Amino acid sequence: MEQVISKEELSKIMKIEGEVRGDGIKSYTEFILIKEGEEGLKRLEEELITLGFPIKLGEIKRMSFYPINFWVVFVLSIKRLFNYDDKKFQEMGGFQVKSSLIIRVFMKYFFSIDRAVKELSKVWKQFFSIGKINIIELNKEKKFLSLKLSNFNVHPISCQLILGVLMKAVEIVLKGNVSGEETMCVHQGDQHHEFLIKW
Repeated sequence: MEQVISKEELSKIMKIEGEVRGDGIKSYTEFILIKEGEEGLKRLEEELITLGFPIKLGEIKRMSFYPINFWVVFVLSIKRLFNYDDKKFQEMGGFQVKSSLIIRVFMKYFFSIDRAVKELSKVWKQFFSIGKINIIELNKEKKFLSLKLSNFNVHPISCQLILGVLMKAVEIVLKGNVSGEETMCVHQGDQHHEFLIKW
């Protein structure tokens, strides 16, 4: 059976530098267990072994850091093994907000949208060793929040996950439905990523 990631693509991914906290990997593992069952999780682990990552997902430690290239291989394998589209990836990102140990610690700051966005850059640094997220504009009258993510040229697979995290975080703070989109992307030739969340 053909690998879900070609050798050529894997070679490029392995050059990506940076680290990611195991908390996110653990959350996505839980998501796969819920959506795809034990059999799905086993398929994912087997695929990771063929790609050179003989890692037991159940042994991932939430507070440890892992190479970001492993994170890319992990989420790209999920996308291709289970045919996940953008909406499913947004759902998976949103699930991370609900299941993350780190985000639960920061939830005490989520009592207002102003305070939540102020804490956002601190939360980001808890998850990634690279990248910086800043507020462009928070407009409560027009009901939107725009954010800039710079120095994060990792892989297109990350965009919808990050959007899902941002949408779910705003939804929890405002206790209402939100929508969101990525309006600029480094993988589309832009200098940085921008995300727009509306409610």
